[in-house]
Amino acid sequence: MAGESFKQRVRAKLTEAQKKALSRAAWEERLFSLWCPVTVFGLVFAVYICIVEADTCAYLSLQTPLKMFGLVCLAYWAALLAAGQVWGPFKAMRKARREAEELLGEVEEVMGKRSASIPEKAREEITELTVALLEATAAGGDKPLAEATHKLDAAADKHLMKWRKGGALDFAKGFGKALLVALAIRTVLIEPYKIPSGSMVPTLEIGDQIFVNKFIYGVRIPFTNFVPFKIVRYPQRGDVIVFNNPVNTDKDFVKRVIGVPGDVIEVKDNQVTINGQPQPFQLEAADYHWWDQPSGSWTLKPGTDDLFRETLDGQVHYALHGKRTFDFGPVTVPPGHVFVMGDNRDNSADSRLNLGESPPNKVAFVPYGNIKGKAMVIWLSLAHGGLGQGFFDGTGLRTDRLFQEVTLCGSEAPRPPK
Repeated sequence: MAGESFKQRVRAKLTEAQKKALSRAAWEERLFSLWCPVTVFGLVFAVYICIVEADTCAYLSLQTPLKMFGLVCLAYWAALLAAGQVWGPFKAMRKARREAEELLGEVEEVMGKRSASIPEKAREEITELTVALLEATAAGGDKPLAEATHKLDAAADKHLMKWRKGGALDFAKGFGKALLVALAIRTVLIEPYKIPSGSMVPTLEIGDQIFVNKFIYGVRIPFTNFVPFKIVRYPQRGDVIVFNNPVNTDKDFVKRVIGVPGDVIEVKDNQVTINGQPQPFQLEAADYHWWDQPSGSWTLKPGTDDLFRETLDGQVHYALHGKRTFDFGPVTVPPGHVFVMGDNRDNSADSRLNLGESPPNKVAFVPYGNIKGKAMVIWLSLAHGGLGQGFFDGTGLRTDRLFQEVTLCGSEAPRPPK
């Protein structure tokens, strides 16, 4: 029929039963792919992030079910991996279907673009062998499928050689497309970030890996610190942000926004005051211990800090205060900037201390353009303790921190002393 594609002509030669069998085989291939549990969990996790970002308190009831679902997906993935290695029939069938699918896609693409350039007799042979390949796929059985694939591959070599894919150029094109997609996601949507220091303990611990919302404040033009317009909102007090250090642009920091443009910030006796209003804080646990990693080895910091539950502009978060007081300010946040502090107040190179650069007694504000995004969820935690710590010098998988929201709900149970 005029205007009918090669793919449509081939499938028109199949019976309805064969078409249904092909559909079942395609779904089986998806379900038994190692990508299946990864993709399914990724989609569920994306929904989870959207829910807990819209309603922070939802993580209190959803975090545990998501961990259980993740464990199921991991077990499914491990079972597929084991079956592909040790179960002969499963391994052979997966290989035959994979090779057939790759060849079929290649042949359909060439025939769809170059059919007019191929002699009629060659077209008929390719069509017949493609139909035979689909029939073998529908019928099942790895040996008949492998044989049909071999015959079509030989015919494709004979008649379609100059148009077939292969070589470094095709690999480079495919790799380039994947790279562009990954860069687009990291630039516009989300970006992973690993916590390198203890400046945000106890909110974020060394080894926590978080996702950063790249679009909430506006998308930065790549390789610049320029944001042409905001998308959702400007940074707010209490947001945990990842930013490019304006004093030393070779470094990225993660801190909490304390002040926004026009705010007058002062710290006295460890209490933050904004525009003359002291922000409430109450003791959660005295003599709080935490783990540092100053030179690659884990070190337990002595209990010289107290854990407090602070409220900043209505947003609850944890903070560590040292036994000594650190008075600061007052300072006024200039337009287009924010004032940031770490939650580990005595162990944070933040706006009070020129963001860790010299001279240390200078105030450093963070321009909007340097902000990369808002910290959302801990998606992985390879911190001190947890599973496998005995094999990796104290570093283990912290399952208690998996899928933890960076922003607190405020209804969390009190943290026990460490």
